[in-house]
Amino acid sequence: MKQIDFKNGKTLNIILATAIPMLVAQILNLLYNIVDRIYIARIPSVGTQALGAVGLCFPIVILVTAFTNMYGSGGAPLFSMARGKGDITEASAIQNTSFFLLIATSIPLLLIGELFGAPILRLFGASEAALIYALPYLRIYMIGTTFSMIATGMNPFINAQGFSIVGMTTVIVGAFANIVLDPIFIFALGMGIEGAAIATVISQALSALYVLIFIFGKKTPIPVKILSLSEIKRSGERAKNIIGLGTAAFIMQFTNALVQICCNNVLSDVGGDIYISIMTIVNSARQMIETPLLAITEGSSPVISYNYGARRYDKVKKAIALMFILDFGYSIVIWLIIRIFPAHIIGIFSSDTTILMDAVPAFNLYFSTFIFMTFQHTGQVVFKSLGRKGHAIFFSLFRKAVIVVSLTYALPYIFGMGVNGVFAAEPISNVVGGGACFITMIFTVRKMLRSDQ
Repeated sequence: MKQIDFKNGKTLNIILATAIPMLVAQILNLLYNIVDRIYIARIPSVGTQALGAVGLCFPIVILVTAFTNMYGSGGAPLFSMARGKGDITEASAIQNTSFFLLIATSIPLLLIGELFGAPILRLFGASEAALIYALPYLRIYMIGTTFSMIATGMNPFINAQGFSIVGMTTVIVGAFANIVLDPIFIFALGMGIEGAAIATVISQALSALYVLIFIFGKKTPIPVKILSLSEIKRSGERAKNIIGLGTAAFIMQFTNALVQICCNNVLSDVGGDIYISIMTIVNSARQMIETPLLAITEGSSPVISYNYGARRYDKVKKAIALMFILDFGYSIVIWLIIRIFPAHIIGIFSSDTTILMDAVPAFNLYFSTFIFMTFQHTGQVVFKSLGRKGHAIFFSLFRKAVIVVSLTYALPYIFGMGVNGVFAAEPISNVVGGGACFITMIFTVRKMLRSDQ
């Protein structure tokens, strides 16, 4: 069990040692949902309709992820800063508080999904025909809420301690199980869309079990401990700090859910259920191609936080520069692939060739400014890693809630662009929101590191 040393060694090597296992983990984690969609789209006779129905569940799934990221992404940088200062007691307390928050939040989320799934899905734009597929999937999927939040929410702490291989393995366990179980439950047992949800829940449970074994293990440098009632009462300030910093990650996911809800509502009005299926394919592709960006930035985050806590500002600057270069290089390559082979990428998620005529133009429009995502990702992660929660929250809201949501309604209805307006909102926000975030980050970092010297 090799531990990465954030204090010594070359910055690039440390970033890659953290980011590469995280990339593998992110890709495999993506398979939880992607494999479901690939198999669901191939259910005989109803695949395209079922895929669109599952797309209607995305906002709820994203909201669960939003709370998970709030505690994981909010706690891990604070944990790393404390370690960088040599304050292991505080680092441990932060980790324990984050674990408690994950468990305490998962229960009400599960109950809300189970009790109010149908009205929530209708609010998100589900027709009665789509509800036949969406509601059973959602109710089964929500059973795994606690498993999912433990597995995903505690992984940043495993990586922050330098055990990126362990973090990767926690995801491999669940993803491999999902790949194996999906065809068994969906096709062999004839359970269709419900089988996909069952396979995912079992896989999430296995990932959570692996995480729990590690974080409570005696060989773990800073193991998790269950907070006592008196410790819970005293953890208010830490919880406030975790939530404060993690609010940016929460808002980023929350606004993704909000955007998806708005898109589904507008598309159901101006395009019909077929365009909800196309948007599901677009979002699936985006998750797939955006994953390396997330791995690079999140892999750089503990390096930035640790060295900022240790007041090693030269390493902070170098980590930020290397993160941007790696992100930008990847973005250019993947943008070219998207432009040249859109139909091939769409074909990964659906074998229904009848939708290609509508899907390819929508796909090309949506990803036309993908390169600018580099600026948004870099700026957001730097703000989070340096504890600048106000900046991180603002730019999360600005790009999604302000730009994308307003354009999703304005372009189709006011400017008469129809379905094209929905797919054009995202690329516009990439340029405007991403550029503003990155420029502000540069000036903020210069000011912070100058004033702290």
